[in-house]
Amino acid sequence: MTDTAVYAAGGVLWRIVDEKLLVLLIHRTKYRDVTLPKGKVDPGEMLAETAMREIFEETGVRVSLGVPVGISRYLMPNKRQKIVHYWAAEATDAAIRSSAFVPNKEIAALEWVPLKKAAGRLSYPVDVEILEYFERLVDERVLRTFPLIVLRHAKAVSRENWDQSDTARPLSSKGKKQAHSIVGPLLAFGARKIVSSPAVRCVKTVTPLSAALGRRIDTTALISQDAWEDGASDARTVVGQRVRSRKPTVLCSHGPVLPEILTEIALATGTLRGSYLGSASALETAAFSVVHLSVDNPGSGIVAIETHAPKI
Repeated sequence: MTDTAVYAAGGVLWRIVDEKLLVLLIHRTKYRDVTLPKGKVDPGEMLAETAMREIFEETGVRVSLGVPVGISRYLMPNKRQKIVHYWAAEATDAAIRSSAFVPNKEIAALEWVPLKKAAGRLSYPVDVEILEYFERLVDERVLRTFPLIVLRHAKAVSRENWDQSDTARPLSSKGKKQAHSIVGPLLAFGARKIVSSPAVRCVKTVTPLSAALGRRIDTTALISQDAWEDGASDARTVVGQRVRSRKPTVLCSHGPVLPEILTEIALATGTLRGSYLGSASALETAAFSVVHLSVDNPGSGIVAIETHAPKI
């Protein structure tokens, strides 16, 4: 991120009604325009958090983020560049029923529009471009996805300052802050199940997420660093289970094990391997890569990969 640009995030909300795909447009009160829900990043937020929060604040609809659908860039009246990241997000019937939206000083109205008509309703070409990318996903039949989130553990106490087993090495004070800071972004992608290496630094990284979800942490030595160093790791078994389950899952592991996990996701989904896997697995502490897979046909390959790093 640059110091001069203004960053924002939002989404293309969609639903199926009578077998027809509809997308949600917002009519803004002040600007008298029609656009997509979005808003500026708050201090300390990661982009995924911003998208989920702004979508809820503007529409009253609580969603989980799906596939990224593009980035728009434009100059504001003050000549600063605004950069907006967008995700597709399915609005479930339950979420729509729970919405308490009423017209207000910011949003005058919400409008569900058939996809083919939506581009003609939008006020800005940059929004139309986002919708065109979204439409490609629809045409490719990979719009409905689930994420496998590959997470490197947060910052741990250094080995030099630890005289017990490496497995028992705890998080540093920075690592503890990182573990709390990534809860919001992981929830934004709909994380539901947590699978972790049994190492203390991994388990403690996902403990705040576990508390937020009210769900247990499933530990497995198959993605531990000890097993990897002994040549006994087995990411294939773990990944195969998660792909078959088609449930949003966080896999928390170690730097040396991450390339194996990403490679096995590619193999399990029939995806061609390439340098992008190396980039997605070269994570700093508490960073994570979200691998989006098709719900209807996971074997159709990886739909998208995106990487996020904490600000701490």
